[in-house]
Amino acid sequence: MTYTRISYELHNHVAVVRLNDPPSLNAISLEMAEELSQAVDRAQRESRALLIGSVGRAFCSGANLLAGAIDLDDPQRDLGSPLETHINPLIMRVRSSKVPVVTAVRGAAAGVGSSLALCADVIVAAESAYFYQAFGQVGLVPDAGAAYLLSRAIGRVRAMELMLLGEKLSAAKALEWGLITRMVPDAQLDGSALKVAEQLAQGPRSLGMIRQLAVAALDMDFEAQLRREREQQCAAGRTADFVEGVSAFREKRDAVFKGV
Repeated sequence: MTYTRISYELHNHVAVVRLNDPPSLNAISLEMAEELSQAVDRAQRESRALLIGSVGRAFCSGANLLAGAIDLDDPQRDLGSPLETHINPLIMRVRSSKVPVVTAVRGAAAGVGSSLALCADVIVAAESAYFYQAFGQVGLVPDAGAAYLLSRAIGRVRAMELMLLGEKLSAAKALEWGLITRMVPDAQLDGSALKVAEQLAQGPRSLGMIRQLAVAALDMDFEAQLRREREQQCAAGRTADFVEGVSAFREKRDAVFKGV
């Protein structure tokens, strides 16, 4: 499969997807969103972990407002349409991934780029990284799930500050607030994120189930969550990885999981 706005490769059972449009600071056009969606789907079939990173000095500068024609003279223009057709399906694909997701963030993670980064299970940020809700600067509202993701990760008050004031949130402050998993020097970002993804890719199939349980828990009541856990535990207990894990425990050796 040929990509023009992203790159895709498999490395030790990790699908490594990189936004690859450095001149635009990896701004997400409809074309890039489509390619990313295809790559996420492909990763579900081919990998045991997904790593989303970037080429160049930024993770993603947001939606590419220059890539399509926006008629400012049309009072009926609908900027919600690309969200419905491209952006939201992409975010939902990442959110519902059956394999663990890691993001490697350097430089700007603005707008939809911030949401894409924060959809991951493990978020590794370079010291240069910052998160930016720029919507108020152009008269728009946060999208791509930004209000949801931020409010649940750092609380309503801090989320309001970021969205209303439009101030940049540094990687160091994001780490302090619990928005990201870890911060590393810029030169170590790709290697550190890949190491985490490779570790996840060596884990049992149940890691994907764990991430789905955690995502679902944000919106379920306690009783419904218990029912879901019971269902997932039944599924996990029937995997070959469970048999290997228990056998390795009994035999006092390291387990060798195959993701099945």
